Amino acid sequence: MSLYEEWRKTIEDSTGSEEEYKKFWNDYCDQEQEVYKKILANNQKEIKGKVSDLAAEYNLEVQYFMGFLDGINESIETPNELEKIGENDEVHLVIDFEKLYYNMLAVPADWLYTLPEWDKILTVEKRKEIAKNYNRSKIVVNENKVGRNDPCPCGSGKKYKKCCGKAQ
Repeated sequence: MSLYEEWRKTIEDSTGSEEEYKKFWNDYCDQEQEVYKKILANNQKEIKGKVSDLAAEYNLEVQYFMGFLDGINESIETPNELEKIGENDEVHLVIDFEKLYYNMLAVPADWLYTLPEWDKILTVEKRKEIAKNYNRSKIVVNENKVGRNDPCPCGSGKKYKKCCGKAQ
C-alpha cells in the first residue's frame, strides 16, 4: 500500500463517529498549521529531501506528512504523483506562495491563510488582491441573458418583451 493510500485510509478510519472525525481533523489541522508556520517564518520556498526525514523535521507522522503533501500539491511548481511516493522517496517542492495563498482561500483554510507569518511573504495589499481575484472567480455571469428588446430566442421574430418575456 502506498503512503497516499495509507493517508486516505487514515481519513476513512476516522469517520466512525462525528466526534472521532472532528478530533482527527482538529489534530491534523493543528499539526499542519505548525508546518506552515515554520515554512512561512523561514520564507522556505523550496523543500527537498526524503519523505521520512522531512516528516521528522516537521514533527509529523509519515502519513500526516503525506496529508501535507496532498494539500500543498496544487500550490507547487511541479506537482508530485502522490500515489507513487514512498517513505524513502525524495521529494522536491518549489512553493508558489501566491498560488498557495489562493488555494488556502479556496479550501477555506482560515487557520492557515490568517497566519501572521504571511506578513514576511506577501504584503497585505498583495493578499487583498489575491482574495479579490479569488472572490471574482466565484462570481457566475450569465452571458446568454436576453434583453427585453432583443429578438426572442424561440425564433418567432418578435421582440422578447412581446413574446416569451411577456409573462415576466
